[in-house]
Order: sequence, then C-alpha cells, then structure tokens
Amino acid sequence: MTTTISDSALKGVRVLVTGGSSGLGRAMAQALAEAGARVAVSSRDERRAHAAAAEFGFGALGVALDVRDVGSVSAAVDAVYETFGGLDVLVNNAGIGMRTVNPRFMTDPRPFWEVSDVGFRDVLTTKATGTFLVSRAVVPRMLDDGGGRVITISMNETTMTRRGFVPYGPSGAAVEALARVMAADLAGSPVAANILLPGGPTATGMVPDDVGEEVRARLLDPSVMGPPIVWLASPYAAGVHDERIVARDFADWLSARGRSA
Repeated sequence: MTTTISDSALKGVRVLVTGGSSGLGRAMAQALAEAGARVAVSSRDERRAHAAAAEFGFGALGVALDVRDVGSVSAAVDAVYETFGGLDVLVNNAGIGMRTVNPRFMTDPRPFWEVSDVGFRDVLTTKATGTFLVSRAVVPRMLDDGGGRVITISMNETTMTRRGFVPYGPSGAAVEALARVMAADLAGSPVAANILLPGGPTATGMVPDDVGEEVRARLLDPSVMGPPIVWLASPYAAGVHDERIVARDFADWLSARGRSA
C-alpha cells in the first residue's frame, strides 16, 4: 500500500507548524507545502521563520513565536488568522532537546540531580506549556469555525523514562498526557486530536555531534514524518481521533485499519 498523496491533495488546507524552521518541524512543513497546503511556520527567531517560509513557497508564512509566552502566542495566532483567514490544522511540534542541558547526553548521561532548575523549566515549558498555550489559542477558533485538526508530536515511551533523559523524557510524557486529555475534551466535537511520533531517534540537530557512526546509521531521516502528517491533514483522515501514530510504522498502521492513503 502506498502512503503517497498527490501534490494537490491539501489544496486550500491551512496549517500552522510550531517550531517549523528546523528538524522534524521543517520536514513536516515541507511535506505539507508540497502537498498543496498553505503553511505557517514558526520559530523564536523571526528571520529563520521567514527564511524557511520563503523556501517552501506557495504562500507559506513565517511567524515569530515563542510558545512559552502568552503574548507571543496570541500575536502569532492572530497574524496567521489574519493572513490565512483561518486554520484547519495545528501541528504542535515546538520543543528543545537534551543538548540544552547536557551536550553529551548520549555518551555521558547525567543523573537528574545534576540538571539545573533553569534547564528543566526551559525544556518542560517549551514542549508541554507551549503545546497547551498554542492549543488553547487555536482550538476555540476551530470550534467556532466548525472544525479542525490538532496533531501533537510526541516521542517513544522508552525515551520518556530513559536513564539520563531528565528533563526531555518527562516533557514528552507531559505533552502526550496533555494530548490525550485534549482528545478526550474534544470527543464528539468537530475538532480531531491525534498524536504522531517518529518511532526512534532522528537525524536532527538534537543529536550530539560526538555520537558514533553505529548510532548515526540507525537514525531516522526527518522525512519519515512527511507521509503521516500529510495524511492526517487530508480528507482521508476524516473521523480519525485520539490515535497514536508511529511514523516509522505508518504503512502498517494504515493497512491494519483498512485505511486508504
């Protein structure tokens, strides 16, 4: 079964990808744009957001957004709605990784008691609080407009509890619990909420430079997120709600449910 969707399948679909200027966010934003969607990509660095949007073309929009800040979230969401006239899909992707608290976390894991309070708060606030703040700003508008989709990017459960992975692991556990609660709150509404994760470590800037070639050989390409994110934003995913989809296993997931790509 193919998981390829035509380059016009998302024509007219309006999407916001938080943290869309690099890594998984960039890969998803690019795939969505190539499928015909109008994509808004956000970054704390406004120049990076605009540069990424310029590369995507097709009316893509770069937005300065610090997901930790209520005022920044409000201004960015207002800007997207003003430009696009609405939003059909929100991709909660913004986050920072273990490198910010331990640059050698893969080869030299440190116990939780050596993590600074500042580092802990920054990682957890960016991922968990950021997902909450952006979703809180967007979902009521989607409900008022009669529908929408929220896709929250998560991680493997083993990563959430892995040795030396405070605060990255707990931030993933928090955001996944939040995503499930949002799905429960939205049950029976015209807004669908789902979880998407790569299914393993990816070749992004979150991986330390000093990891061995054996580890690098096992890294997933960020493009693995393309087919499932495009599908989740497409008409094929109508009625899909409160699902946890692993990008690496996406084709098998579709087959098991008799879904079409």
